[in-house]
Amino acid sequence: MELESTVLTQQIADTARDFARQFILPHVMEWDEKQEFPDHLFREMGKYGLMGVLVPEEYGGAGLGYLEYVAIIQEVAKVCGSIGLSLAAHNSLCTGHILAFGNEEQKSKYLPKLATAEWLGAWGLTEANTGSDAGNMKTTAVRDGDSWIINGTKCWITHGKSGDIAVVVARTGEARTRDNATAFIVERGTPGFSGGKKENKLGMRASETAEMIFDNCRIPDANRLGKVGDGFRQSMKVLDGGRISIAALSLGIAKGAMEASIKYSQERHQFDKPIASFQGISFKIADMATEIMAAELLTNQAADLKNRGLPMTKEAAMAKYFASEVAVKVATDAVQIFGGYGYTKDFPVEKFYRDSKLCTIGEGTSEIQKIVIAREVLNA
Repeated sequence: MELESTVLTQQIADTARDFARQFILPHVMEWDEKQEFPDHLFREMGKYGLMGVLVPEEYGGAGLGYLEYVAIIQEVAKVCGSIGLSLAAHNSLCTGHILAFGNEEQKSKYLPKLATAEWLGAWGLTEANTGSDAGNMKTTAVRDGDSWIINGTKCWITHGKSGDIAVVVARTGEARTRDNATAFIVERGTPGFSGGKKENKLGMRASETAEMIFDNCRIPDANRLGKVGDGFRQSMKVLDGGRISIAALSLGIAKGAMEASIKYSQERHQFDKPIASFQGISFKIADMATEIMAAELLTNQAADLKNRGLPMTKEAAMAKYFASEVAVKVATDAVQIFGGYGYTKDFPVEKFYRDSKLCTIGEGTSEIQKIVIAREVLNA
């Protein structure tokens, strides 16, 4: 059974790799330079089952597990971190939240459209003044009969303008009180729901990051996910899975940077020898390979626990923290190996370098991961 699972994971990874090389690689720098979000690409991904990786087949998804999901994200991120980020956000955040906490009616209505990429998903928790302090969010949802009226602004939202549907967490109680937030499903086109400012980012430039604005946005109570007051608790569970996604994204970026470094160091000659033969270069590659393998083991451990329905808050935080920091280090060393060429857009490592940094920030900063890890270890 374990061998069959390994073979399946490799087959899935091969499919994702081939897709990335055919549909993404030729356009990577064009999309990056123009900050173009290629929404048509994600519709194509839907045909390959990449937009509903974890969604059961009964809802139109691929019905795969987290190990396969990690493999897919890695292969896409090896080619383009931006596309890997958007793929991860759609699968693990918006779709993942509805899959985990939606009732049967909500799952049947929304998951098939998300799994096929007929609809693109967004997920709104973060606000301008409440990044890590989500319990103090300003966006509110007030009950009005059989409806809720949402007011406020969410920021740093992947697909904030282009998403067809969003899961939004809004405050339904007093700030910083227990059980003070609730999650809602909001469809694009609902009066009072609009996209705001699109961010001009250092990296991940082909992944749309924008505000979502709610101005007396009225939605039916049928769009509420779970119990009133359960939104923050739900979000923390969704983020556990999301952190595995970012760990996988980090791994893909790191592996892409290492592969480029190996190729270049074997082709580039100085003093009549390939620079890979010099210890100063070969030791960097040795460190890359070792740290990437350690990050991959942490990520796969968290994915395996998630697959088996076991607690994995600590493991997911460890994987996300370590893998994201490794991605930054590997990408930095890759630029160094390329020398002056690494600082130009003629080679891929400068983009890996720019893209990698977001991995230490999104879905919980490295500092937040340390808080989570320390809490889990000290309370064990």
